[in-house]
Amino acid sequence: GMTPTLAREMARFSGGGHSAQSIRDLLRSIEIVAAVAAVATFIVIHMASEWIAGSWLKTEQLPVADVARAFSIMGLVVALRFLEGLYRSSLIGLQRQVQFNAISSLLATIRALGAVAILEWISPTIQAFFLWQAIVSIATLVVLLVVTYGLLPRADRIGRFSIKALRGVSRFAGGMFGGTCLLLLLTQIDKILLSRTLELSAFGYYTLAATAAGTITLLGSPVSQAWYPRLSQLQAQADRAMLIRTFHMGAQLISVIVGTAGIVLSVFADVIMLIWTQDAVIASHTADLVRVLTVGGLLNGMMWIPYQTQLAHGWTGLVFRMNLVAVLVIVPCLLWAVPQYGAMGAAWVWVALNVGYVLIAAHFMFKRIIGSEKWAWYLHDVALPLLAALVTCMVVRVSFSVIEGRMAQSLGVVIASAGSVIAASFSAGMVREQLLRYLSSRSEE
Repeated sequence: GMTPTLAREMARFSGGGHSAQSIRDLLRSIEIVAAVAAVATFIVIHMASEWIAGSWLKTEQLPVADVARAFSIMGLVVALRFLEGLYRSSLIGLQRQVQFNAISSLLATIRALGAVAILEWISPTIQAFFLWQAIVSIATLVVLLVVTYGLLPRADRIGRFSIKALRGVSRFAGGMFGGTCLLLLLTQIDKILLSRTLELSAFGYYTLAATAAGTITLLGSPVSQAWYPRLSQLQAQADRAMLIRTFHMGAQLISVIVGTAGIVLSVFADVIMLIWTQDAVIASHTADLVRVLTVGGLLNGMMWIPYQTQLAHGWTGLVFRMNLVAVLVIVPCLLWAVPQYGAMGAAWVWVALNVGYVLIAAHFMFKRIIGSEKWAWYLHDVALPLLAALVTCMVVRVSFSVIEGRMAQSLGVVIASAGSVIAASFSAGMVREQLLRYLSSRSEE
C-alpha cells in the first residue's frame, strides 16, 4: 500500500497539495516503515528457506541445500525490490516517466544481460543467478534514491519521521494495504497450490506460461505509470472535464496496446512459444495455458485505467471489498479446480476472476465517480478496438495456417501484430484522432 500512496501524494505535491517540507517528511516516514518491513521479509524468507525447499517443493533432481540457498537470496532480492518500489512510485508521481524509464531500461538491461553472462561464463547455478539479481537491486536502489531526492525542492530541514505525516495518508494507505494483500492472495494462490500438488517440471510449465502471458502487462505499464499521477493531479484540481477525457484516452491506449498484444499472444500462442523456447515439447505443454492465462491478463489490463481513477479519487474501499468477495469465492474454486483439473483449472479460475472485475467492479466504479461514461468505456474504449484486433488476427491466422515452416509462421505473427495494432488504433476514436493529427503534422513538414 505504500508505493501507490507515495505516487498519489507526489502527484498531489505537483498540484500544490504538499509543501516541500511535508512531502520530504512523508517520504522519510514511509522509507523507515518500508525498511522495517523489508528486513522482516528477508528474515522470514531466509528462516523458511530450508522448509520450503525440503518440505514444500517437489524438487526432484535439484539438491535441497542449493534450492534453500537460492530462496535465501530470493528473500534479499524481494526486500530490495520492495524498497525500490518507493522511489519508482515517487518518480512516477512526480511525472518523471521519461527519466524513470531511461534509468529502469538501463538497469533492467544490465540485470538481464549480466545474468546471461554469469550463467554462461562464470557459474551456471541458480545461486549465481539470484546473487546477481541482488547486486543489481542494490545498485538500482541507490540510483533511484539519489535521483528522487535530487528532484525534490529544498526544505528548511531534512525529512524526519513523522507520525502526523503517516496519519494523514493512513486511510488511503490502509485501504491499499488491505486491497493489495487480498490481491496478492488472489494472484498467487494458484501458484502456491500448484507448487504443492504438481511435480516441479509441471509447475515449471505453468510458471513459464504465466510469465509469457504476463508480458502483455509490461507493454501497458508506461500508460498506467503516466496516467495515474495525471488523473490524481486533475482530481486535486477538480477539473472533471479533462479528467474524463484523460480517462477515455488512457483506456483506449490500454486496449490498443495491451488488448492487441493479448489477442495476438492468445491466437498465436503455440507459434510464439515455439519461437521463444525453440522446444516443441515445452511449446506443446504451455500453449493452451498461455492462451487462457492471456485472456485473463487482457481482461485485467482493461481495468487498469478505471482502477487508477479510483485511486486518484482516494477511493480504496471498492478495491478492498471486491477483492474480499473475490477471495471468498475464488479461493474455494481454486481448492476445487486445482486437484480436479490441475494447471488448466487454475488458469480458467483466473479468467473468471477478471470477468467479475470487468462486469461488477467497473459498474460500481462508474456509478460513484463518472457514471455517465460507463457505456462509452465498454463500447468505444474496450469492445471496438478489441474486436477489430481479434478479427484482423484471426484472418491472418487462417491465411497462414496452410503454410508450413517456422519462418512463415513468424512472419504471420509479425503481420498479425502490425495489422491488429493498426485496426485497433483506427477503431479507438481518441487514439485515431491523435494518430491522424500526428500523421498530418508529419506530412506538412
